[in-house]
Amino acid sequence: MQKRRIGNLEVSPLGLGCMGLSFGLGPATDRQDAIALIRGAVELGVTFFDTAQVYGPFTNEEVVGEALAPFRDRVVIATKFGFNFDENGNQLPGLNSRPDSIRRAVEGSLQRLRVETIDLLYQHRVDPDVPIEDVAGTVKALIDAGKVKHFGLSEAGVKNIRRAHAVQPVTALQSEYSIWWREPEEEILPTLEELGIGFVPFSPLGRGFLTGKIDETTTFDPTDFRNTVPRFTPENRKANQAIVDLVKRIATEKNVTPAQIALAWCLAQKPWIVPIPGTTKLHRLEENLGAVSVELSEDDLRQIDAAPSLAQGARYSEGAQKMIDR
Repeated sequence: MQKRRIGNLEVSPLGLGCMGLSFGLGPATDRQDAIALIRGAVELGVTFFDTAQVYGPFTNEEVVGEALAPFRDRVVIATKFGFNFDENGNQLPGLNSRPDSIRRAVEGSLQRLRVETIDLLYQHRVDPDVPIEDVAGTVKALIDAGKVKHFGLSEAGVKNIRRAHAVQPVTALQSEYSIWWREPEEEILPTLEELGIGFVPFSPLGRGFLTGKIDETTTFDPTDFRNTVPRFTPENRKANQAIVDLVKRIATEKNVTPAQIALAWCLAQKPWIVPIPGTTKLHRLEENLGAVSVELSEDDLRQIDAAPSLAQGARYSEGAQKMIDR
């Protein structure tokens, strides 16, 4: 599989978002099944794996660490800090990117991931109570100490990207981006291109909606966070079906799946974009990786670009939306 560069990192063109194996999308996957899936991804050529302290909390990092321990020299592992925990590891409300919290988070992540150095460390959400310069400076010190290799931000706005980058170069920004959420094109992508920062889209399949497997009648497990997302109300799913219909039509013309079209579209936007779709099933992982070979014509891209902005409904609950830095 060909590689892509995000900042100074070279990774597979698609990574694996591991969150859903432990958190957010219904009951956690059996630990051994999750480990098998992650190791299957390595065998299929995936070299980029994404986790976070808060997924579980903590259990996702433990699963990723165990799964990837035999392949440490072949993979890039990204994790994140920034949510609030007490000293006993209990999650508290809100965000916390104070320097002491960052250092404590890194020590925990190193242990759970079974690594000596974290390849890519993201601030999970910008903390409005801590100057971004203090965050970047703390990560810079961790890089100098050999505990972290690269610094990333997640869902950060342009001003904070620039301020952080001036203190410690930012390797990658991770934010939501897909055919049905294109806001990053307005200011974020031009800024990243200017500064040489890679882009890692999460939810490139629209949290499953762009696969065509979800409609207004779909019900989610009670623990699935999509139950709290306005965009996933039955009324909004019905309204947003038109964009899925377009993706399906292009997929049918090319004899591929809607998921492969959605991922191929992301890959076609910039050579420094590396999406991280998640899955709990090996056959879906194989399907996603097939997107790397899908070529979209200029006409295909024009059809998608010409589609009106159809996505109705906020992409997060009101509380979660307040944590997005714009």
